[in-house]
Amino acid sequence: MLISNIDWAIIILVLIITMGVGIMVSRSSGQNTTEYFLSGRRMPWWLLGMSMVATTFSTDTPNLVTSIVRQDGVAGNWVWWAFLLTGMLTVFVYARLWRKSNVTTDLEFYALRYGGKPARFLRGFRALYLGIAFNVLAMSGVTLAAIKIGEVMLGMPPIVTVAVASSITVIFSALGGFRGVVYTDLFLFFLAMVGAIGAAYYIINLPEIGGLTAMLEHPNVAGKLSLVPDFNNKELLITLLIIPLSVQWWSSWYPGAEPGGGGYIAQRMLAAKNQNHAIGATFFFNALHYSLRPWPWILVGLASLVMFPDLESIKQAFPGISEDKLGDDLGYSAMLTMLPVGLTGLVIASLVSAYMSTISTHLNWGASYVVHDFYREFVDNKASEKKLVMIGRVTTILLMVLSAIIALLLTDALQLFDFIIAFGAGTGLIFILRWFWWRINAWSEISAMIASGVISILFMSRSIGGNLFGAAATGDLPAIVGVFPGYAKFPFIVLLSSIVWLAVTFLTKPESHEVLSNFVKKIQPGGPGWSKISQEMPQSDLDNEGWAVPRGILLMLIGCGLVYGVLFTTGMIIYGNGMKALIYGIITAIFGLLLIRLKPQI
Repeated sequence: MLISNIDWAIIILVLIITMGVGIMVSRSSGQNTTEYFLSGRRMPWWLLGMSMVATTFSTDTPNLVTSIVRQDGVAGNWVWWAFLLTGMLTVFVYARLWRKSNVTTDLEFYALRYGGKPARFLRGFRALYLGIAFNVLAMSGVTLAAIKIGEVMLGMPPIVTVAVASSITVIFSALGGFRGVVYTDLFLFFLAMVGAIGAAYYIINLPEIGGLTAMLEHPNVAGKLSLVPDFNNKELLITLLIIPLSVQWWSSWYPGAEPGGGGYIAQRMLAAKNQNHAIGATFFFNALHYSLRPWPWILVGLASLVMFPDLESIKQAFPGISEDKLGDDLGYSAMLTMLPVGLTGLVIASLVSAYMSTISTHLNWGASYVVHDFYREFVDNKASEKKLVMIGRVTTILLMVLSAIIALLLTDALQLFDFIIAFGAGTGLIFILRWFWWRINAWSEISAMIASGVISILFMSRSIGGNLFGAAATGDLPAIVGVFPGYAKFPFIVLLSSIVWLAVTFLTKPESHEVLSNFVKKIQPGGPGWSKISQEMPQSDLDNEGWAVPRGILLMLIGCGLVYGVLFTTGMIIYGNGMKALIYGIITAIFGLLLIRLKPQI
């Protein structure tokens, strides 16, 4: 693909603007750790919400959606659409609780909820486990997508793409801290969306595609359009819809959609001006993330089925692609090679923007764990704020290097998504119940992490790990891996992990009354799960607001109906089905009116 001077000028301009913002805010961000990781807790809802949306839109996101659409059709997106339930629960239940905690990172929660050496170990272990291991893996998937875009669109070898993308992003992230990330997210998100929408419009109207109607009627596409799986295909229905909606959304930890809130979503809620801004930010994020943003990527994914119906056709069109990077997620990059001068530069710049936005968030978030929850707690508890900021910047660089190395070993975005989902299976319920049940203790979480990791390796690494890193990576695993059908493995991992941590919970002592009562006094979680503790506390330590969770769950369901309604209405408009669009639109409006009516009563 030939990149014109105009295209290069657009790309370079975007990089200069982004780097400029990082340099401009570097002095204020480096004052102390609160400024570097939370921007002084003064951020408005709209800016934080936009930052959340920008962070979850990265170079691997359109590749992931394209891979899903090519393999399982539009309905395959329920594997991540189901996480809206998690997101809305965070909006109407957990945002309030996180703001009351007033912690610097969500891992500091352990110092409030648990006590003694197990709590201290859990906090330090999770800081390294999430801040480094899981975080690096997530960033590797993003960098993998950048590698594929570099190979297809720019003809750049993987090592060159990694070196350029990583160096620019890590400099900007290390300098600007959280404030730099959030400020640039606003610019980068609009640029990324303009690029995605512009690319989808141009590609659909290519002569080879023939316009929207012709594309939707094409035999390679017509069978991929349904928004829900075929109810006559039991395995597909269970895999793509039933398991995500009934089990996956609450049981699995995934960056950006953690049950009980957490991760970089919690970081932004904690950076908000107050509770209302935290709630507004998370609702704004979920509405945009799930209802409107997927459609440009879905349309390009469908168009790729017309031009490149299988992997062999992609390989023939791009013979320079290395075998270990050939996957359905290449369909998106392949279609972008057909863009004209100017739009090509804008789209590449938008993808660069998406990459920088996501990676910079992960770098700052991961560094916050390493600095605040590990270094300060276990290495040097008397370190000055200036030294801690310096450690944060060094950690940022090391995280980038590690993720770049792993990215060079990966193959496919969807397989990495499956691997992360499986590895966190069974831990989600812990993150929900720890807020509402006094009996959960530090050993519950420790056992859940160990059990889910070990069980996931046994059940999933043969089918996922081998595809990610090559057949030699997994070796011979126990025959038990092949006993269950594919759709049953995830629920079985959740079941076994849950049995383990529940057994450990009841076999170990609960947290001390002092720890539990202090938690109730600060957070005021309410509900029957804390009645045993609250009955033994002075009434002056308890509020009289009542338990907010039932109303929060009701609002969560209404919010999900609203967002899914917008998603389906938009889809029917695109498909040209006016009657269904009208019906879905009316249902959406009803959910919207209900939400407006009930929201002020929180």
